[in-house]
Amino acid sequence: MTFARSLAIVPMLLVANPLQVVTQTAGPGEAATHSASGCTLRIHVDGLRNSNGNIGTILFKSPDGWPEDKSKAFRHGPAPIDAGQRQGTAVWKDIPPGNYAVAAIHDENSNAKLDKNLIGIPKEGFGFANNPRVGWSAPPFSAAVVHVGCPVTEIAIHIQYK
Repeated sequence: MTFARSLAIVPMLLVANPLQVVTQTAGPGEAATHSASGCTLRIHVDGLRNSNGNIGTILFKSPDGWPEDKSKAFRHGPAPIDAGQRQGTAVWKDIPPGNYAVAAIHDENSNAKLDKNLIGIPKEGFGFANNPRVGWSAPPFSAAVVHVGCPVTEIAIHIQYK
C-alpha cells in the first residue's frame, strides 16, 4: 500500500455550513437520528500551518475501511477553523460508548479532498488519534483507537505535513 493511497482520507470531508461545528453523518447500519443518551467526543486539533479551510474528522468502529473508506466510517464531517487560529475542535455528540479509531485532515482550500503532489505525497496536513508515528503509510487501526466514555471524552490530534 502506498503512502498516498493509505492516507487518502479524502472521502471523509464534506463541505458544510461553516457555522456548524460538525456535520454528523450516519454510517452503515446507523440510524440518521441519534439517541440523546450517547457520549460526546471532542477532537482538539492543533499544528495547523494556517487558518485556511476546515478540519475533516472521521471515526471508525472497526478496521474495515480504515482510514479512507467513508462508506464504512461510523461518522465523518468537517469542522470550521476560526480566522487567525491554527487549531480547531470537532465535536461529535450522541456517540455510544466504545472504541473508535479517529483521523483528521486539514483541508486548506476547502475542496473536500486531501490534495497531493505529482508523486502522491499529501500537500495538506493529516493526523490520527494518539498521534502515532506516520511513515510511508497510515498507522494501523489499533494505533489510532481511543475509548469514548460518557459524558465527554476529549482527545488531541497534532496535524503533520509531509
